Order: sequence, then C-alpha cells, then structure tokens
Amino acid sequence: MPIFTAPDGTRLACHVRGAGEPLVVLPGGPMRASAYLGNLGGLDAHRQLVFLDLRGTGESEVPADPATYRCDRLVDDVEALRRHLGLERMDVLAHSAGGSLAMLYAARYPDRVARLALVTATPWALGLQATAEHRLAAARLRASEPWFADAFPAFEAWLSGTGDFDPVFLPFFYGCWDDTARTHADREEDETNDDAADRYGADGAYDPDATRTALARLTVPVLVLAGEVDGGPCPGLARRTAEVFPAAEFAVQPGAGHYPWLDDPEWFVRRVVRFLHERD
Repeated sequence: MPIFTAPDGTRLACHVRGAGEPLVVLPGGPMRASAYLGNLGGLDAHRQLVFLDLRGTGESEVPADPATYRCDRLVDDVEALRRHLGLERMDVLAHSAGGSLAMLYAARYPDRVARLALVTATPWALGLQATAEHRLAAARLRASEPWFADAFPAFEAWLSGTGDFDPVFLPFFYGCWDDTARTHADREEDETNDDAADRYGADGAYDPDATRTALARLTVPVLVLAGEVDGGPCPGLARRTAEVFPAAEFAVQPGAGHYPWLDDPEWFVRRVVRFLHERD
C-alpha cells in the first residue's frame, strides 16, 4: 500500500489493483474509504487502478486541521497523488461525491487531466443538486419490486423531512437489491468518516460560476455515466452535467442505480474501457 504526503504533512494512502496504464480513482460517500469501490466490476483487468483514500478515511491519516476535509481543500491531495505517481497527465475516474472533487481538480489543473470519467457523479461543484422530486421519480420506477410497498413511504418521509433515515429504503440506491448489494450497503457506516462528510461541502467549498467557466475551457474527453434508476443524480441531472464540458459524451447504464459496477459489471466495464481507450 503506497503512502505519500500531502502538502500539509498529512500521510495519505492509495491502493493499487491491476497492471498497465494508471487510472486514478476518487471515491465518493462523501468521505467513504475507497474499499467500497472494489475492483470496479473487473476494470482492473484493463487498467492499473489507483484508489485514493481521502484524508481521514481508510488507511489515510486523520489531518491536524478538520477544515481540510472541505472538498476544495482536497484538490491539493489529488495533485500530491499525481506527483507521487510521477504522471505528467492522468486519467481520472470519480464516483458520486468524488465527482465534485474531480471537477474542482480539472478546473484548477486542466493540463494535468488526460481523460475524465464521472460515474453517477454528484454535481455540487456546478451548483446542481438532486432534488426530492428527482429521487422520488426514480424510486417510482421500482414499483414492481417486492420491497417497494414498505420502502417507498419511508423514503418519501425522509426526503420530506418528516421521517428519519431508514435502512428499509436502501434498495433504491441499487439497481439490483441482491446479496451483493446488501453486503455493500452494510459496510457503508464503518467505511465512512461522518465528521469529514459533514465538512466536505462546508461554506466556501464550491464556486459554481468559476468552476463552470473553467470547465467550459476543458478540451479533454469526458464521460458522464448515469444509472437509469438512480435518483441522485438522475439521468436528466447527469445530462446537465455533461453539457458543461465541450468534449463530453453522455451514457445511461440500463437498470443501474448509484453503484453501476455492481448492477451489471460487464456493461459498466465495457463502456468505461471504450471511453478510456478510444482515440481523441
């Protein structure tokens, strides 16, 4: 497990899977240890995956200053990883909340990004939010599922602020609620730094206008991949994310939720590999 040092002295860990050209992977959560990404459905058979444990998560050190959990402050850690790897430019894949971190990195260091894959990325950095309506519309697509009758009222109450988070509605975050998904969901609490997550989007983390302006000049290939039944972001919101980039392609994985590599690994890997290996 490689260890490197952030500019403020915090010791950070990354985990390497596979061989070949590196693909840097930024986790979501926010602030969930990168272990939840597994091998991204077998993507490590095609690229060397370099998973960053964000500070205070996984095997990375807890920083002296908790304010450095803020998303824009984490950009320095991503740049430190690039330097550690000795890469002039790097391909980056980011999932969920890690998508906002990747966007901020690309806005600040456009010459250091070769390709950018945003997988069910949360576009807070662009001033875009998944709404309760988005999530409920996606949830209604699951009406034929045997667990829907119990899950939907609890989900609706939570989104309206009249109910607490209830594990009964966790199936809405997965395209296929099977044993693999249950095990994945059960690990989330242990893998997430809740204090860091609360600080990730603190005041000052995002400047959407400046980020949009910078990304509008980013000419590298970008893939924005949405899950068909994901509500945060729903495909419509993900398409709006893709429209920010001048050289973006947009794809929707059929039947997938927020973790598409679990729902149909073969489809996911095939689509991502095609993007990473196609000619400019």
